[in-house]
Amino acid sequence: MSPDGSERGRSMFYLVTGGSAGGKSEYAEALAVRLAQEVGVGRLIYLAAMKPYGDEGQRRIARHRKLRAGKGFMTVESALCDTEILKEQLGGDCVVLLEDLMNLTANELYDRREAAQEAVFTRVMEYICHIRSAAAHLIAVTGDVFSDGIGYDEETGRYTELLGNINRSAAAQADRVWEVVCGIPIAVK
Repeated sequence: MSPDGSERGRSMFYLVTGGSAGGKSEYAEALAVRLAQEVGVGRLIYLAAMKPYGDEGQRRIARHRKLRAGKGFMTVESALCDTEILKEQLGGDCVVLLEDLMNLTANELYDRREAAQEAVFTRVMEYICHIRSAAAHLIAVTGDVFSDGIGYDEETGRYTELLGNINRSAAAQADRVWEVVCGIPIAVK
């Protein structure tokens, strides 16, 4: 077993969570690079789910591109659960970093104008399973919900409840879970 708890030769699913700007993306990227080197895979795939809304969205995307520059990631823009877009990129010789479940869930819920949360839940979880079955390793990044103690409007509450359910299910299926607090990864599972 390696220092991060992975087992050589076995496909693993890692979930990285934490608060906003807490260092979860940096940790997930470093983990992806380390896993790719460890198992000798040739490809690092950064599966980007964020849509650039406004100036802040553009700044966040630029920051993430700068963080992963020179690390060998191939970026695949996939704002929705679209397995067709991944057919050529996925294969057992890749490590996939899915950034992130918060954006993917919001896109599925609002872009598709899906009324049934169960349908979005199912699509996101099936997407995770699809990636997991086709890659050497999958690392998914997500964020804490309900930890801020703020009451939200009904629509935002609907989204956070859905994301909370997805996070719980993903954590249950993950081989390893880390919460990153102030840049420090804490093993949860």
